[in-house]
Amino acid sequence: MKIEDYIKSLPENIISGEDVQLPDHSFREIFEFVGIGEKDIFYHLGCGDGNGVAIALQKFNVKKAIGIDYNKEKIQQCNKLVKEKNLTRAKFLCTDIQTAKFDDATVILFWFTDNEITENMKKVFENLQDGCRIITIWGPLIGCLPEKVDFPYIINKVPFKPADLKGQLLAIFGTKCIDFVTAWEYAERYTKAIGSSDADNDRFVCILQSLVIWINAKNLGLACGDEIPEAIRNYMSILKTFFGIEVEHLLK
Repeated sequence: MKIEDYIKSLPENIISGEDVQLPDHSFREIFEFVGIGEKDIFYHLGCGDGNGVAIALQKFNVKKAIGIDYNKEKIQQCNKLVKEKNLTRAKFLCTDIQTAKFDDATVILFWFTDNEITENMKKVFENLQDGCRIITIWGPLIGCLPEKVDFPYIINKVPFKPADLKGQLLAIFGTKCIDFVTAWEYAERYTKAIGSSDADNDRFVCILQSLVIWINAKNLGLACGDEIPEAIRNYMSILKTFFGIEVEHLLK
């Protein structure tokens, strides 16, 4: 099957990231990268179990931290966390992020993959106060030039600077051309950041992500060389032979 059909066959909660919880070390890396501190008002959109809010308060002493999630069970879990850790400057809201209010935010963690949600939220973010930093993972906001990159973590800063996909890739990878080694390195960084405990699954994700990175670069004229590297051909073959997933049609 084509990779698009494979992705469609996955459970919705996997595609949306609803059941993917970042490990504590990733939250710490993100907060250190963005330079969050006592003057900041932090919002975690899609806060899950609330650990990101707790770390922002306890380890980085933010002025206020708010988590938003539409899952009632998760918000109940978050409210228990507030009591257990005595998080007096924390607040959790059970609502849709697309209708929530966060005008006072100075730092926002936003990790969603649904195109409709990301497009809608970009319009909301554009109206936030100048200097507000929106942290995304894997890629910047649609049509925006990243302010700062420590892949897979990306800072998008209001007001946004426009950029096409080619400009975004150049900003993310910081190089004029992308080879297989670079694609694999960045795919591996992402896999480590999301913190899977399954080594076999991590390798599978790395293969998929590295191929996507390289193919996108190739289609935009940013791949190193004109020929398809042997490693890329080998991984395309592995995906097709052992997993029944075809990606070669993505090359233009």
